[in-house]
Amino acid sequence: MIRPLVWLLLCLLPALATAQDEPLRLGFKGELLSLNRTQLISREPLPADVQTPLGSVWKLFVYSWLVDTGAHESPYECRGQSKEEVYCCTAGGKIERDQALVKSCGLYFEPARLGITASDWRSYWQARQAPQWLLDLPALQPATRVPVAQLLRALAMLPAQDQARRVLLDVVLNAADGNVVGELGSRLRVKTWSWLGEQDPASRQGGFAGWTADGTPIWAGGRGTSQMVLRNYGQVLSAVLPVEWPAEAGRCVEVGLFSRYPIGRVLAGDRVVGAGPLQGDYRVEFSNGNQLDIHSDGELFWLDGKLVARLDREEYVARVLQREAKPEPVEAAKALAVAIRTYLLQNATRHGECLSIDDSSSRQRVAPRPASAESRSIAAWTSDLVLAGSTVTYHSDQPGPDKLAWQQAVEQANAGQRYDAILLHAYPRASLSRWDNPVASCEALPAAQDWLQNQRRGWRQRLEREVGYNELSTFAVCRLAFGRPYVDRERQRIYVRGVLSLQDRLDLTHEYLHLAFDAHPNGQDENYIEGLARHLLLE
Repeated sequence: MIRPLVWLLLCLLPALATAQDEPLRLGFKGELLSLNRTQLISREPLPADVQTPLGSVWKLFVYSWLVDTGAHESPYECRGQSKEEVYCCTAGGKIERDQALVKSCGLYFEPARLGITASDWRSYWQARQAPQWLLDLPALQPATRVPVAQLLRALAMLPAQDQARRVLLDVVLNAADGNVVGELGSRLRVKTWSWLGEQDPASRQGGFAGWTADGTPIWAGGRGTSQMVLRNYGQVLSAVLPVEWPAEAGRCVEVGLFSRYPIGRVLAGDRVVGAGPLQGDYRVEFSNGNQLDIHSDGELFWLDGKLVARLDREEYVARVLQREAKPEPVEAAKALAVAIRTYLLQNATRHGECLSIDDSSSRQRVAPRPASAESRSIAAWTSDLVLAGSTVTYHSDQPGPDKLAWQQAVEQANAGQRYDAILLHAYPRASLSRWDNPVASCEALPAAQDWLQNQRRGWRQRLEREVGYNELSTFAVCRLAFGRPYVDRERQRIYVRGVLSLQDRLDLTHEYLHLAFDAHPNGQDENYIEGLARHLLLE
């Protein structure tokens, strides 16, 4: 009986391997792409008969209805009466529309809760020439199977997609502990979906549907949950997804060019230019006798002796990158682009519908000509990404607290570090977030951080005798919202309640030691760590 069993297992192994290697399918720009974890396998015109379960994507259509009709629904309040509230909030809390979409809170979007009737729903979508499956409100369920081609067309014409795209960047920011945004930047703006497997209901299938940053509809489906898809296929998606320009820019940015250098006149050839918009090549003559050639495609204005640029936000980021540094190495440039955009958000003033900021060495220097394609590509790859949680500054070669040094970033990029790791080193308390909702995942505890820094100096001689100890150059102490104290090793963050009580200080010391011994087996030995913490603090 043993030989037939072995033979059967040997026959099953190729089938199991094939199931595990089932490719991810990507519907994009009229094509169906098949991807493994490292490369594009095949591409073909998208067949009309390829179908997908709606999964959680139905919530995106209800969200669009609410935004487009100007609804003012109440938040969903969690009362602990449904297991589905795990996707919404904790008992006693509540959740509002945007966060409900990002967290996939189905209870929020239930049509009965929102007072949406089947007849109103049908009339609304019929007027927008939606596919038949979208007209039937009771059939708008996770199990409903729809043609991928029709889903993509529905996304292309979806009302309120601009707002949905902005909000859905949070899905990528939150996926795989921030690793997906590290690989993809801000190019995907998608609602994730997961559902039962086709052949085996005990298995799962999942993916996402939504748009790329420029508004091109996209769908993906594969084996495993949506989070597994994002985690496992981030690398190949990064290689396949294009970086499109012009990037959507949001508010305009008004820049007072050469704000510290008075301008005598602006010349077009030998002709002195009068006030108004500039189009073409010009020469600026400064009052100190210096001259500079500039170019304008209509975005520069000569007004009352001042040169003003009115730029799209991402063009502004690209021009500052070009003026302050350069678009290579790419990972260093991505890090600096995020810092530039964050600095603009934190320091610009409002001027009507625009942000206003000077071009100067005390602010950010802006190239007085259109950005290069390479600089624009970096800005588009990171569009909408900012840092939240700390004040952001940068310098050409001098690092410091919450300050990125370009020269150091170049060295880190050349050593193989990704842009998010470079940012984490420069701004350990900050989190990648989106422009119009900058939320930090680390609420800093400066008193606790200062206490630990001071204590380490006294502990240094004792700790350096311990095998495996590595004193950290950068780390952050963050407020613990709930649960037990812990460390985020990837970001070198310690989450504790504070530093007021003896127990707080023991917790902080204990978790710091976990980080400091992370590369040694001692770091996983709870008894060793706790004993050492008590010795340092109590003896």
